Amino acid sequence: MKIGITGCAGRMGQMLVREVLLTDDCTLAGGTERPGHTALGQDVAQTAGLAACGLAISDNSEALFAASDAVIDFTIAEVTESHARFTKKYGTNLILGTTGHDGSQMASIEAAAACAPIVKAMNFSVGVNVLFALTKQLAGALDENFDIEIVEMHHKHKVDAPSGTALGLAQAAADGREVDLNHVIDRGRDGITGERRRGQIGLAALRGGDVVGEHDVIFAGPSERIKISHIAASREIFARGAVRAALWSAHVTPGLYSMLDVLDFSDGDA
Repeated sequence: MKIGITGCAGRMGQMLVREVLLTDDCTLAGGTERPGHTALGQDVAQTAGLAACGLAISDNSEALFAASDAVIDFTIAEVTESHARFTKKYGTNLILGTTGHDGSQMASIEAAAACAPIVKAMNFSVGVNVLFALTKQLAGALDENFDIEIVEMHHKHKVDAPSGTALGLAQAAADGREVDLNHVIDRGRDGITGERRRGQIGLAALRGGDVVGEHDVIFAGPSERIKISHIAASREIFARGAVRAALWSAHVTPGLYSMLDVLDFSDGDA
């Protein structure tokens, strides 16, 4: 499979380039960056710290889609609609790690998924996606006598809170209990808050040091507590999962998929 990488000179893009070049059954089709980027014209592999591969970084995203069997996109939501158009035009599989899409952008993704497989996930870590599934299953099995709290920690440079993964875990818990997350979520407590409301799903965000990502889901019941956790030691796990998703996409029909589909969870909508 020929895999292209958008945003290939960024930290995540470089990891994706390395993962593609080091993985059997796939080859690097090329890499792109935004117009005016200082890396334009440089060798894609050299920018990622590997030996030159003879492919220069371009700002022509359409040409990348035309040359690729699958494109991995971890860039920004604003370019998703143009990438979705190229997916439709060339039938190129799209592995989408971009988050924060609005209604129009989501509509473009769904339209493109009628023409080619698209795997969209807020987190491509295999372990985190197992955590999503377990959270949904436990939330469905335990009644509201078990309070749900989600605690996440990331490095001090992260600018948003709570993390997208924490919100995904909250959604998985809400899905397990078959409730609307907007009605039960508590994003933080300060001051005299009153007693915890039954059925709430609480979120807490910690920031410090160089923590890649830690997520805990706590089910606190009468006289007992269950905690499931995931700790990310390196961002390479996200690149590894995305390449796995790209290879998997070669064997399915057009449609919009999640990482849980890639992992073959029967309950894939957690």
